[in-house]
Amino acid sequence: MAVYIKNRNMLAQVFLVIITLGIYTIYWFYQISWEMKNVANDNEASPALWTVLIFIPFGAFYSYYKFSELYEKISVEKFNKWLLFVLYLVFSPAVWFIVQTDMNKRADALRGVIA
Repeated sequence: MAVYIKNRNMLAQVFLVIITLGIYTIYWFYQISWEMKNVANDNEASPALWTVLIFIPFGAFYSYYKFSELYEKISVEKFNKWLLFVLYLVFSPAVWFIVQTDMNKRADALRGVIA
């Protein structure tokens, strides 16, 4: 199975978050979770469940932890899952920036291999 990672423009995403009043962040969480699942080749990861759990009290903690755990598996620098998890709770835009920057680098690398 070919791994596809979409290179997302950071400025456009900020604009989308503002225009959709934050709804884009839910879409982003789901999509980036799927991409990370494919990169990690992790059949146990469940992005759809994690996205639904965001709306359930205390379920969001589980979602953010599993997201952080999956990111730790695929991050080039082995970013610590606990640090990412705490960052999610304290200042979530930082998580978006860290994860999206890394995934954009991966997308560029894949495009370089394919092109």
